Amino acid sequence: MATDGNIYVSVNGANGVDVELLAPGTNVESIKSILFSNTDNAAITVSLFIQDSPALGVNSTVYLIKSLEIPEAVSFLFDEEKMLRFNNSIDGYGLYVTVGSGDTMDVMINT
Repeated sequence: MATDGNIYVSVNGANGVDVELLAPGTNVESIKSILFSNTDNAAITVSLFIQDSPALGVNSTVYLIKSLEIPEAVSFLFDEEKMLRFNNSIDGYGLYVTVGSGDTMDVMINT
């Protein structure tokens, strides 16, 4: 996590296609926007979802973005604050992204 209130994550699908952006219990109160930047040499496919804490054993998943294709060298800004509000308290939800197994991208979360 960066000290300026933003969170930066480099995602490489070769290291695992489901990547945790915010763990449950991180206590991030609001997200203003999320920027996905395609750093791959081809189009990538991105899904963004929230999921309750695996410690609860329920694993409810809610997709905010499902199978969005981002062309090569293009960024996508998701800036609908109302859609980015969720319970990130101790027993709350975490924020995750899924990419293809060979895809790479950078993610910046503006809090």
